[in-house]
Amino acid sequence: MAKKTDFKTVKIDPVKQEEINEQVRRHRLKTFVRVVRFLILLAVVVVGVQLWTALRSYSSYEVRSFTERQDSPTTRYESFLGQRIEYSSDGIICRGTDEELIWNQSFEMAAPVLDICESYLTIYDQGGTSIYIMNEPGVCRKIETSMPINRVCIAGQGTIAVLMKEKDVSYVRLYDRNGKALAGGEFFQDKGSFPLDIAFSSDARKLAICMLDINDGAVGSIISFYNFGSVGQNEIDNNVGTYSYDNVLIAEIDYVSADRMVAFSDTGLIIFEGVQKPEPKRTVEYKTEVQSVFHNERYVGITYSNPEIEGGWHICVYDMSGSIVMENDTAIPYTAIEFLDNNEICVRDAHSCELFTIHSIRKFTCTFDKELLKILSGGDSVSYTFVLEDETNEVRLR
Repeated sequence: MAKKTDFKTVKIDPVKQEEINEQVRRHRLKTFVRVVRFLILLAVVVVGVQLWTALRSYSSYEVRSFTERQDSPTTRYESFLGQRIEYSSDGIICRGTDEELIWNQSFEMAAPVLDICESYLTIYDQGGTSIYIMNEPGVCRKIETSMPINRVCIAGQGTIAVLMKEKDVSYVRLYDRNGKALAGGEFFQDKGSFPLDIAFSSDARKLAICMLDINDGAVGSIISFYNFGSVGQNEIDNNVGTYSYDNVLIAEIDYVSADRMVAFSDTGLIIFEGVQKPEPKRTVEYKTEVQSVFHNERYVGITYSNPEIEGGWHICVYDMSGSIVMENDTAIPYTAIEFLDNNEICVRDAHSCELFTIHSIRKFTCTFDKELLKILSGGDSVSYTFVLEDETNEVRLR
């Protein structure tokens, strides 16, 4: 049988109790100070490393892996959901970062064009009649049109807008990702205007049509917005706004988000905003002769002539508020300039390239022995994919 244990209450002197409590408080304070100092030091180190990485420039790289290219010399490359898309007139392939084949689709297209929005992409035969809708697992649907295709835009859930033209009549059609026709309209050239481009919002609710206006012997542009949600149902033909621009040629428009569209004219940029009824909010006029205009969802880049550098160009990058966020110069007689997925600006020709950060730092400069076809950004700030004439290299800058 277990024995009971006697418990005794020990009385502690109040003065000693206060001394003990004070020692405990001092110990806790010292521990807290040590933790705070460590966290501050850690934050300083992290910020310092980030600043060092952001401001550092590179002129060489280390090849981590390479793969011999077996594709066509005309193959083009894009990134999609962290994977690499390879496409040509013969088909389209999706590869993972380890070169693993995820899916492929063969076809015959004279002029394949790719459009990507969020988790869907479409590839279509410009001037032909074939359209493929795809997502990460592969092909969702093939659509055959009855008229030649001029332009296709895809929304974030796979709905597409298609601009087609046959003789003097242009047609715009909407299809869901299963190929079902949703809406459409016709535009007759003999009425004095016809579509040049279309833009489709990522939520598939808003469609913009840019038209060349040749009435009264003068050339101008018209942009009309259509809303296919509840707001547009209360408007004639779902039209929620039309804007005319005299003596201005607008050849390209693009939705960069669900509620923002950018129009590119021969005189500058027009930024439209609106959740339901887009309106022009800002304009950016070109400063001087323009060589190229390129953009992504956050920025618009413009290369201007640069009289201070013979054969050189001045790069300006604007955010969607119309403010300049980056400026620098390049002397490369480039054949391509574009944003990478990490918002860096890539300038390249057949054998040279420069990478600029959005903070105006010339991050990387290199000349290649082999022909350079494409650069894709990787999973961190120093990892890239270099696509060369006969091989693909996974590299790290150093």
